[in-house]
Amino acid sequence: MKIFKNLTRQDLIGIVLCIGLVVIQVFLELKMPDYTKRLTEAVSVGNADMDVVYKNGGKMLACAVGSMAGAFICGFLGAKIAGNFARTLRKKIFKKVTGFSDREINRFSTPSLITRTTNDVVQQQTLIAMGLMMLIKAPITAIWAISKISNSSVEWTSAVAVCVVVILSAIGTLVGICYPRFKEIQRLTDSLNDVTRENLSGVRVVRAFNAEKYQEDKFGRVNESITKNHLFTARTMGLMMPVMTTAMSGLSLAIYWIGAYLINRAPGMEKAVKMGEMMAFTQYALQVVMAFMMLVMIFVILPRAMVSAKRINEVLDTEGSIEFGKAGEGKDGEKGSVEFRNVSFSYNDGSKDYCLKNLNFKIGAGETFAIIGATGSGKSTLINLLPRFYDVTEGELLIDGVNIKEYSEEALEKRISVAPQRAVLFSGTVGSNIAYGSGDDTGSESGMKKAETAIEIANADFIYSEGDGLKTEVAQGGTNFSGGQKQRLSIARAVYKDAEIYIFDDTFSALDYKTDMLVRRAIREKMQGKTVIIVAQRIGTIKNADKILVLHDGCVAGIGSHEELLENCEIYHEIALSQLSEEELKGAV
Repeated sequence: MKIFKNLTRQDLIGIVLCIGLVVIQVFLELKMPDYTKRLTEAVSVGNADMDVVYKNGGKMLACAVGSMAGAFICGFLGAKIAGNFARTLRKKIFKKVTGFSDREINRFSTPSLITRTTNDVVQQQTLIAMGLMMLIKAPITAIWAISKISNSSVEWTSAVAVCVVVILSAIGTLVGICYPRFKEIQRLTDSLNDVTRENLSGVRVVRAFNAEKYQEDKFGRVNESITKNHLFTARTMGLMMPVMTTAMSGLSLAIYWIGAYLINRAPGMEKAVKMGEMMAFTQYALQVVMAFMMLVMIFVILPRAMVSAKRINEVLDTEGSIEFGKAGEGKDGEKGSVEFRNVSFSYNDGSKDYCLKNLNFKIGAGETFAIIGATGSGKSTLINLLPRFYDVTEGELLIDGVNIKEYSEEALEKRISVAPQRAVLFSGTVGSNIAYGSGDDTGSESGMKKAETAIEIANADFIYSEGDGLKTEVAQGGTNFSGGQKQRLSIARAVYKDAEIYIFDDTFSALDYKTDMLVRRAIREKMQGKTVIIVAQRIGTIKNADKILVLHDGCVAGIGSHEELLENCEIYHEIALSQLSEEELKGAV
């Protein structure tokens, strides 16, 4: 029931209208047996002239048409409510997920979040579209019809009671058997998405290593598991209809058998009355059984919808670990200073297995600060703390003298611009990608000028020689560009944003040495007064930085200029010698 709290006011009004229409529909359907009874009694006593037939038949026809009209309008409203509800759920899930930190996303996994946003929402939409009318109509019909037949003979009423008990027992047993399998199906759907996504994103590697058979087997195992579960649940739930049909046929037989006995015992004119009661009772009893048949159809889709609802609620109920404050301005007069005070970080909550340990250093406003270290030393982890992809486990991280936890989300994002390690481009145009998140329009004169400057700094002028400039189309994921071209466009996007602090997380690794030098030179010359943080593996990339931080196993192994570190930091000296000769180290870049 918790999932239905996401229904909008408009949806709730529609549901109330549906309930009203269903009540009218049930009333009309349960009115028809009364006219059948009158006709039967008239025929039995030999008083069935055409006026009686036309009168009662016309009323029955009017009830049938009215019931049909109510069902049509209710179905239309149900489809609209289901569509609106699915739209609301997708919107809320998407908004919630975009507010997650990397910690929450890793908890669910990307394929699982995709499944919950698509497949699980479709289950809720199907339940409402198919079940709204049935779920309301079935209990109303059953209760109303039972109340009408409760005053009839005990024998008939007992037959209906036995039939209802059999149906409910069958439904409860079959749903209980299938419910765990429906949970497994949704989990396996996550796995299926995971394997499919992995195969499609790594298709070049798969072909390069001739691993198609391996991937097919991997997919086949998951596909086989989900197929077996689907077959089991479909076959098990398929038993409901034979049970219902048998119960309905048995009930009809019991009603006529009991009716024959009661009519045979009735004296004189009461036989006609009993005959009419039997015909009416038969229709009422069938209405009861039909109500439970509708419930069976709901119970076929309800268990999986319940599992999906729980999975959706898990996402909506998850509180993000990142809570922003309200500060908008820093305390210092400087713009762009960063300070780490006794900062430690662990990916596992409550664990003392820190990947960053007791970091203490300060980056002055307007400085070019570089970070270097062996693979796995914690460089990218350190960078991820600045835009609050993760929060520090211990210590404080300050920007402009204010703890970043005190900044509002908007204020923090305005201060920082990031070019990530993995260049990500979105479908659209080069212009929309460069201005992404900045709220500017590269079609305007000022926006175009900013974009041209960013392209010049990133040395991304290939878009003019090989494409249509800022209007060049970008395929999904930027697949129509090489790795180096995507990286340069990623740098241009970071530069385009007017920020205090620019972070380049190993973004120069995909560039050749000449382009690397040209980009760094343009950044140094045209972004003066801005704080630039560079993560790199190449000594040549960071050699001219104002300060260089050397990380080793999550700890500060050294900090200072290139010359200072060559003399005082053995690890830095070893890294430098592995790339350059002694003569090159002493020369200028």
